[in-house]
Amino acid sequence: MQIVLRDPNQGPFLLKALRFAAEEEILSATELADIKNKAVLMSLKLSDKFYNKYKIHLLEQASQDVIGVASLGLMSLAQQDQIKAILLLKKPDGLIKSFQKGWTMLATVSKYKLVNSRSIYAEVDQRLMETVSCPADNDEWAGWDVYQDALSEHQKEQAAEAVKGLFFLDPLYDPIECQSIEDMFAEALIYRLLIGSQAKVRKGLKKKLTQVEFEAKWFEETFITELIDRNLESLPEQLQETIRNDLNRHFASSIVRTMKFAQKYTDELLKGATPEKLERMEHKQGMIGLIGWPIDPFF
Repeated sequence: MQIVLRDPNQGPFLLKALRFAAEEEILSATELADIKNKAVLMSLKLSDKFYNKYKIHLLEQASQDVIGVASLGLMSLAQQDQIKAILLLKKPDGLIKSFQKGWTMLATVSKYKLVNSRSIYAEVDQRLMETVSCPADNDEWAGWDVYQDALSEHQKEQAAEAVKGLFFLDPLYDPIECQSIEDMFAEALIYRLLIGSQAKVRKGLKKKLTQVEFEAKWFEETFITELIDRNLESLPEQLQETIRNDLNRHFASSIVRTMKFAQKYTDELLKGATPEKLERMEHKQGMIGLIGWPIDPFF
């Protein structure tokens, strides 16, 4: 692994910190060499663990992975402060802890990416690793930004899983097959309005509509906004924030619109409307697939 002296404001964070330490003589040549030797040893171990069994003997690739992962962990541990980073790297286990931290960060945000796929890096998504990995002589490194995007996506998946588990009778969450946060939460709110405040979503809602007595407050946006708050309050703040950020600004009014349609739909049911007429109603109002209107067959 080379430590190439370049623009200190560019490149992987690990090497930025080492370049700064070398230029300012914060670390001695011996200390720099020691860190380099540890990085080489870590690269060897990484190559042996993940590449050899696939007959891919790429020590160079492993060293790039170490640089990227350790840079990610070091940025987090040092809060992106180079002086704090250098002080951490001076410790005997500083580089190892940085790598371990970065690996944990990547493994965490890989959870949903690996539901239906495999990676040669075990619990770390291979495509994510490839974007974080970086050669020593690269002037640019987008690893931190890539991780932040992956973290944001991971938090959305966490929120979606929480909504599925809390509001649906079938709590199993599949990131490929499940609806969006907004769709699932809308469906949950409407189901609870029509069936009961603690009811969990299950198929067959349309068959139960003739038993529902609609209340005037269900068509008020203020009431719907309060309903949203009540149903989110049991979740951790981070998940609440993620869910709220995923809801569009017309979410409450969309719920009201769907409730008005549900009332008209119920009236037609009570009049004995045919399934064909009911289906035409849904198409005409654009309700098939609309948030909050379950697409389960009436019969």
